Amino acid sequence: MADAARGEEAALVAVQSALADRPGVLAGARALSHFGEHSIGWLVIAGLGALGQPAKRRAWLAAGFGAFAAHAAAVVIKRVVRRERPHHPSIAVNVGTPSRLSFPSAHATSTTAASILLARATGLPLPAVLVPPMALSRMVLGVHYPSDVLTGVAVGAAVAKTVDFISSAEPTRRRHRAEGDS
Repeated sequence: MADAARGEEAALVAVQSALADRPGVLAGARALSHFGEHSIGWLVIAGLGALGQPAKRRAWLAAGFGAFAAHAAAVVIKRVVRRERPHHPSIAVNVGTPSRLSFPSAHATSTTAASILLARATGLPLPAVLVPPMALSRMVLGVHYPSDVLTGVAVGAAVAKTVDFISSAEPTRRRHRAEGDS
């Protein structure tokens, strides 16, 4: 008989028990998983936004760059920490993953960065709408512990803040250089 799930494993079992059997939840979680894989969905949205709104191109490109940078940061952290994905017998793994590494969730990281930066481009409250479903989906699918997801959100927010600072400072630097040339 398998040991009872404890701690974060018990939390995953509780999330899966509460949500996974509801109509559309697993299909929706899998769709989010495919959309967020390697931040591809966010890159596509940022690219389309940059093409469709030339006046806001810089903000859209910053969002795409932020999503990609957040994903890269998560991958680097995963390789340093090397925490394995959940594997308790009570946890159903409902999607394939590109690696066995879990901490932090790259999906939560890139989604948080993208949603914060896309909110700047669109004026919409995207973090509140996009981050919770992506974060929950990673647990419903059984591929991340709650601490993986929470850390991913924190790393994504830090990356977004950094990208926003750099992209906001660049026009000022160019203007100061141009004024110095005159």
